[in-house]
Amino acid sequence: MSFTVVTGSASGMGRSCVDRLRGRADHLVAVDLEAPDIDGTFGVACDVSDPTAVAALIGAVSDLGDFRGLVHAAGISPAMGDARRVLEVNLVGTQLLVEAFEPMVTTGTAAVLFSSLAAYQIAPFANPEQDALLDEPEAPDFLDRVVPTVADSGHAYALSKRGVVRLASRAAVRWATRGGRVNSLAPGLIDTPMGRLEMDTQPAMRDMYQKSPMERMGRPEEIAAVVAFLMSDEASFVSGIDILVDGALLPNL
Repeated sequence: MSFTVVTGSASGMGRSCVDRLRGRADHLVAVDLEAPDIDGTFGVACDVSDPTAVAALIGAVSDLGDFRGLVHAAGISPAMGDARRVLEVNLVGTQLLVEAFEPMVTTGTAAVLFSSLAAYQIAPFANPEQDALLDEPEAPDFLDRVVPTVADSGHAYALSKRGVVRLASRAAVRWATRGGRVNSLAPGLIDTPMGRLEMDTQPAMRDMYQKSPMERMGRPEEIAAVVAFLMSDEASFVSGIDILVDGALLPNL
């Protein structure tokens, strides 16, 4: 028996990942703030930024068999919270999940952590001091140290996703000793409820859309297809990298 966990599974890219991965493990665990009711899945409620909730998630899946994989699509956008909350959910929450599941990793386990095109956009402005901060999301005073260095929730979002890319690279080394793999995936402009919220509230997002060479937003199922590959045995030697899925938008910005 085996299980795979998908966070952020109630809608958007997470839901598309559930649909794509259904049947690849004996149990597909669908996680969101409220337990999703999706046919063929085991729904669990979890705020990924809450250590107690993450521990409860681990308890809920511990008897389901071998840990096959984690698709961590849960996160919030700049319009959904202030800088502190964005960093808490997107980066601290990712760290909590990766740490909690690491003892369960076995040969063939794979994880895909969602980063963002924003991680690439902020890269030219990164500096070693801030990267050093981003590399310690498990520190008790992490938020108190990093929040004063950000301008607003949009800046925090980009930094949180840069932190996820770096976290995936570090975790890949540790998980490899247990036979597991970790990668991150950076969606560009994707047609989801969250994507549309940002499009409606952030003029910069509309400007980006106008520069899309494919003249459209990506579809959630296109992201899920890449996730499915990264989670499969066909990607057995792919680990520690970030894959940008943005329809060639970045080179045109």
